[in-house]
Amino acid sequence: MREPMWETNEQPLQVPWMADVVEINDLEELEQYRLAWNALLPQTPRASFFHTFDWLKTYWLFFGREQRLRVLVVRSEGKPIGIVPLCVRTDHFHVGNVRVLTYPLNDWGTWYGPIGPDSSACMFMAMKHLQETPRDWDMLDLRWSCTEPGQNDPTGRALRATGWQAERCDYQQTSIVQLEGTDWETYRAGLSKKWRHELGRSQRGLERDFQVRVERHRPRGANQDDSNPRWDLYDNCLDIAEQSWQGESTTGNTLSHGHVREFLRECHRLAAKLGMLDMLILKLDDQPAAFQYNYCFEGKLFGLRMGFDRGFAKRGVGKALMGWLLEDSFARGDRVIDMGIGDYDFKRRFRTDVETSQRYLYYPWQAWRGQSVRLSHWIKSCWTTEKKVAVKA
Repeated sequence: MREPMWETNEQPLQVPWMADVVEINDLEELEQYRLAWNALLPQTPRASFFHTFDWLKTYWLFFGREQRLRVLVVRSEGKPIGIVPLCVRTDHFHVGNVRVLTYPLNDWGTWYGPIGPDSSACMFMAMKHLQETPRDWDMLDLRWSCTEPGQNDPTGRALRATGWQAERCDYQQTSIVQLEGTDWETYRAGLSKKWRHELGRSQRGLERDFQVRVERHRPRGANQDDSNPRWDLYDNCLDIAEQSWQGESTTGNTLSHGHVREFLRECHRLAAKLGMLDMLILKLDDQPAAFQYNYCFEGKLFGLRMGFDRGFAKRGVGKALMGWLLEDSFARGDRVIDMGIGDYDFKRRFRTDVETSQRYLYYPWQAWRGQSVRLSHWIKSCWTTEKKVAVKA
């Protein structure tokens, strides 16, 4: 359910001294801020591979043709202190085509937001800049937003401070496995008795009937002379994906789908170069049977894709590999694993937490297309509420 974000008695935002905003609309010009971007990345809440300059550049080269880049660099006394990557894309609604100002993530990851440590001040300066520049959008749609402890809803706070009465709603739920502060044996003991039994039975059965080899590849990055992408293992992932249900799907964006295949391959190369790649392959008698493909940053893993050969489906290779991944991640000192959206049974059994991202919507009064979308959303929510009441009755 969407809720309006009314004015509150919050303390005024602390805006850095002599702060201003520089807007960048093309990749060539943005290149000069690469070093500043890279310096701000480690200070960014929930930073991941998707927050890197290289990911944005690659995404834009493949999919930016029909979008407009609007990257807002927030500076204090001429020095970049934060970066807000935005884009304007055209989405189709029942009312027609609508220009949407949003983040350039397109549901590839779970979380997104400003690059840098002070999200609230960055967002405030960005929203103020948008108010003062010609509007080329009909609605603002900031998805994948999060609220970090002690930050007091940075996106919502910035929108309220600019006087924009946006709507907020839950967007997506993701399954999390918290590893920090515990160990493998303690975590495993916390799983349900039935799941522990099934997991152990699958792993023991595979080790009994096959020569089991689990290979994990996590290069440290080019700056440590360790950036081998291991194309042989990546091709194993592709082969397994094609042997799974994913190979027959005509929609979606798994590793083997044609419309994203080359994009993901380039992302693979970059992730290895940046030290943000994590791959796990299960081989049975040297035959690739299952894979886990992740991006990682500072001990935080994001599960991009996983799959298993349908020929081994009854052997539980997927859950067995997930168990081995978790055991190894505990040994490596990883902090958290984001298993991605979707309330699948295996995720419910492995996860320790569920986290929900937020979505912020703002429709300018002067934008009739945006207001039409708002009216459409309102009618839909009323209709849904009436149906729920009718079912209960």
